[in-house]
Amino acid sequence: MTLTENSPFNIPALFTSSGENDTLSLGKKLSHRLKKGDIVALKGKLGAGKTCFTKGIAMGLGIEETITSPSYTIISEYEGRISGDPVTLYHIDVYRLDGVDDFYDIGGEEILFGKGISIIEWSERLGELIPPGAFRVDIEIMKDNTRAIRIYREN
Repeated sequence: MTLTENSPFNIPALFTSSGENDTLSLGKKLSHRLKKGDIVALKGKLGAGKTCFTKGIAMGLGIEETITSPSYTIISEYEGRISGDPVTLYHIDVYRLDGVDDFYDIGGEEILFGKGISIIEWSERLGELIPPGAFRVDIEIMKDNTRAIRIYREN
């Protein structure tokens, strides 16, 4: 499925992103489906576009701050809005953590199961801590440098 500006999409879905603008647009579209307490688990190799996708979600939530990868800070917080109501966006990068225990040690579980929206880069490192019903986004770099972006939920 190719992304067009005004096309709604069902989940599960598979998109082809031809560049940063497509990835941003898809993240923005997903933001309109999110509610407080949702988790978006991102998976993809270094440079696949996980942070770009997050920027799109942030744009959709009305966040105007510059979104950068929280590789060294681990968790970045931004204030956005859903249907006019304030919501905190937690952008989490667990690449540098040694696993679930490190995540617990930094208070990650409280954030993950709180009232904000949590976006987790390198989510596969948290294994089964990611609950059923979370939005899963797998980004794969293709041979022609496009991206295959699969969005789904596990029950």
